[in-house]
Amino acid sequence: MRAHMHFLYVALALMFTIQSLAAPIVQPGSPGEASKALTAAEAIRIANSSFSADDVKFLQDMIPHHQQAVEMAALVRERTNTPEIVDVAGRITASQEDEIKFMQDWLIDRGQATPARSDYHGMHTAHHMAGMASPEDMAKLATLSSTDFDRLFLKLMITHHDGALTMVDELLHQPGAAYDPVLYEFTNDVTNDQESEIERMHALLITLSDDPRAGLAAGFEDAGEAIHNLLLVGSLGKPDGFFDPENPAELPPEMPEGEEIIEEAPSDEGDTSTDATEDHAALDDHEGPEVKNETGDKTDNEITDEEEKKEAEEYDRYPLLGFSNTDMAFSGDLLFAGSYHGFNVYKLDQIDLPELTVSVVCPGGQGDVSVVGDILIMSVEETRGRLDCGLEGNAEDVSEERFMGLRIFDISDVTKPKQVGAVQTCRGSHTHSVVAADDKRIVVYNSGTSSVRDDEEMAGCTDIPGDTQTALFRIDVIEIPVKNPAASRILHSPTVFADPERDTLAGLWRGGDHGDEEEKTQDTYITDQCHDITVYPEKNLAAGACSGNGILFDISDPLDPKRLDVVLDKGFAYWHSATFNNDGTKVLFTDEWGGGGRPRCRAYDPLDWGADALYDIVDNKLEFRSHFKIPAPQVEEENCVAHNGSIVPVPGRDIF
Repeated sequence: MRAHMHFLYVALALMFTIQSLAAPIVQPGSPGEASKALTAAEAIRIANSSFSADDVKFLQDMIPHHQQAVEMAALVRERTNTPEIVDVAGRITASQEDEIKFMQDWLIDRGQATPARSDYHGMHTAHHMAGMASPEDMAKLATLSSTDFDRLFLKLMITHHDGALTMVDELLHQPGAAYDPVLYEFTNDVTNDQESEIERMHALLITLSDDPRAGLAAGFEDAGEAIHNLLLVGSLGKPDGFFDPENPAELPPEMPEGEEIIEEAPSDEGDTSTDATEDHAALDDHEGPEVKNETGDKTDNEITDEEEKKEAEEYDRYPLLGFSNTDMAFSGDLLFAGSYHGFNVYKLDQIDLPELTVSVVCPGGQGDVSVVGDILIMSVEETRGRLDCGLEGNAEDVSEERFMGLRIFDISDVTKPKQVGAVQTCRGSHTHSVVAADDKRIVVYNSGTSSVRDDEEMAGCTDIPGDTQTALFRIDVIEIPVKNPAASRILHSPTVFADPERDTLAGLWRGGDHGDEEEKTQDTYITDQCHDITVYPEKNLAAGACSGNGILFDISDPLDPKRLDVVLDKGFAYWHSATFNNDGTKVLFTDEWGGGGRPRCRAYDPLDWGADALYDIVDNKLEFRSHFKIPAPQVEEENCVAHNGSIVPVPGRDIF
């Protein structure tokens, strides 16, 4: 029996082997076309390819990109004798020439087209690539000399190198790209060389500036200062109880020696579940850290994106309690200064500095404050917030003690504020705006940008974008009864971003770049929240800076705001604040590129990125007039971006 079974197994194995050898391999054509037979070698030819069409195009584009850098460097010797500029040009010429030869050889070895060097001269057809100087820029550079030449040369070359980094990043995001180990090593070399050269050139550019802000010393309470058209009367430090004596600057733990957090390009995937707080500056525009070693290479080429993110986050930690100052409100001769830790009340004096009256400890961030009569309203959006103002936070995923929303205080005795109301919301409260108020009630627009809390914690909260009941794509309209603040409640959560014609709540910007092949655009955050809404009650208007769009609202019925107009800007990363001018005929929008905690005023940063955008209001429509960004020579460690706009109350003048 056993011999019979063995014979059967052998027979079956032979049968299947013969059948597999005889089975045809076919490839269907387009609809209606006949299939064609393939050999086994032909069937795996594409999968086995060591390079892709994207690899070829990358190198064919990078060659003229590098050649322009060589041409720019060739202008140096006859136009400046600055030794550092001459050294930069020498390094660039040597490295770019060497890399051009590598790229030409790589293409030739694989039978791919590579234009002759003479075809690159002038770059008239290639200047649209990332970072490329235009023919006009090149012509202007050739007319300059001395310091004027040095400045423009460095600005153009920094932008040029940054463009090469963009091209590498775009290649590595393509499926199957840089599979060839030699090409992958080349992309690493390009990245490391360009990043190092950018740092050197930027440091050199700052030394050429005569701006008093250039070269200011770093520090916590003793940082260098420069001021223009203002007079610093004095400054007040944070009160006792509102900072950690062991870490007054709130610095995160240092990375282990030999590693650093390297900033990545903004992601085009809007993370609607992230707490977008300024205390964690990278979150508003979702720029994540990546751990690299001293040479800039990834420590393991096989590490997944998820593993890299987890490793980086181990060192992206912050203390349980945050003490960042946030917003201010005035009432009579009192100043209320909001904080992630609560708020402080100061007595104002026209001669002396404000005097601290009382400090109110009630953690939970965001800490934005408004005052109406004897009522103070405070925004709370962090998951550590507690209903009882406790310091211990919340360890549970679902907690009856958690508070996210609007706190309401009775400040009739300003030295003893009393919490008299609390309105829980699905996404907390990042900012809020008082829309209408009388002796009966206060109407508030609430903007929540935190993660959507669990339905078990607050019934009705869901973060599913396609669900018509989702907490995303909304603002909250909240009523506060003046005589009974404990009865405060959400009246309505209008879907102010909806598109009825397409039957979708996500009717505005969907997130990502703007698809312009001729120029690099910003990765703009998805419009699923308003960061800031400013009202102009006399004109029944409100302006919203709503993550991916700027919006003008009709608030004739404060309980039911209606969208009048929407604007988009290819250079905005995150629409952060909206400010009316004095007579309500203009709106200033600000872009929080970099999350409010990154250097975004470097010499090579575009002047329309991280800037202000000014619009006229014409027939209830927003008409763009201009961008404005303070040109600032800034090192890589300085924080600068348009963040919050404010109108200074000077009669007859619009001073923002």
